[in-house]
Amino acid sequence: MLLLVAVQYVRPQSDSKPAEGFDQIRENIPKGKVETVEYPSKTVGADRKVMIYTPPEFSKDQKYNVLYLLHGIGGDETEWFYHGKLNIILDNLYADNELAPMIVVMPNGRAMKDDSAGENIFDKQKIRAFSDFEQDLLEDLIPFVESSYPVYSGRENRALAGLSMGGGQSLNFGLDNPDTFAWIGAFSPAPNTKPPEKLVPRPGKVIRKLKLLWISCGSEDELLYVSERTHDYLGEKGVPHTYYVEPGQHNFTVWKNNLYQFSRLLFQ
Repeated sequence: MLLLVAVQYVRPQSDSKPAEGFDQIRENIPKGKVETVEYPSKTVGADRKVMIYTPPEFSKDQKYNVLYLLHGIGGDETEWFYHGKLNIILDNLYADNELAPMIVVMPNGRAMKDDSAGENIFDKQKIRAFSDFEQDLLEDLIPFVESSYPVYSGRENRALAGLSMGGGQSLNFGLDNPDTFAWIGAFSPAPNTKPPEKLVPRPGKVIRKLKLLWISCGSEDELLYVSERTHDYLGEKGVPHTYYVEPGQHNFTVWKNNLYQFSRLLFQ
């Protein structure tokens, strides 16, 4: 059973469970396409790989919204595809007419030449590279996507979300750049998340700019405190947000459900 934590300041949200088989391949429905491409990164000084999902019946004659979706500390640009079943979940939602047209961009969140997870995922340089990714995202990746795909370029047409380390990045980068992203989602955000008073030093600006601020976590997750402290602060400051807690731990059972719930709210 899902637990939806009601708060005074909360955007409308769905309280339904995912449909049975939401992450299973359905035959005889249109399928989106996932491809790996490379983009030039001045930040890193090298070409970088990124996976991009284009929806069923994608057309270059139509413009699309964009969701930038980030992985966790041990993952890379393939994590949402191989473990999160992103394309299957979204294909099914499109078949049920529950999604706005969007392209999903899944980058590697370590902005460094050797951006593999490596044997020590807590290596200081690799941790630093997650922070450095903000510049790569804003100055290299977004311009590449907007010059290579038929997408809208307005802030209201961009979303940023991620799991664990990527959830922290989404809050850190998204709330620091409300002129770039109007939709922000953090799934089980990790301790890389800035303290809430640094995340939102000017609550009024966030209130004016954001369309959706979503924070979710499993109730048995040892990192739940990160979500709770952020949620509490946002409530105190009157910042509208959705706080979504469900039974579960720090794993893809929770994150796939978070993606299912969050994606249906985007670009409405």
